[in-house]
Amino acid sequence: MRTIRTKKVPRNHVKAEATEKHPAQVEVYYEDVPIGYWTTVKFSGALPARRVNELLERVEKLQQAVKFAREEANGTEVTDQRVGDAVFGYLFG
Repeated sequence: MRTIRTKKVPRNHVKAEATEKHPAQVEVYYEDVPIGYWTTVKFSGALPARRVNELLERVEKLQQAVKFAREEANGTEVTDQRVGDAVFGYLFG
């Protein structure tokens, strides 16, 4: 999108010339003078629909896997592990 920047410049309009008995009658008006142009480029952060669907499928699979794993883990003795990197690596891989 191209946009113009203008500046108001005062101009004089002589309504009546000066005579020996009367000064000139002058009206001041403002005129828009272009002083520059610029172009606006808008970018969207939206993902393509195919990528959104892929991510949704992965999230749904992950939800099912987490539910199943929690059910299994309820009866199991475990040690703490950091799985955040593996989860996000899978989702955005």
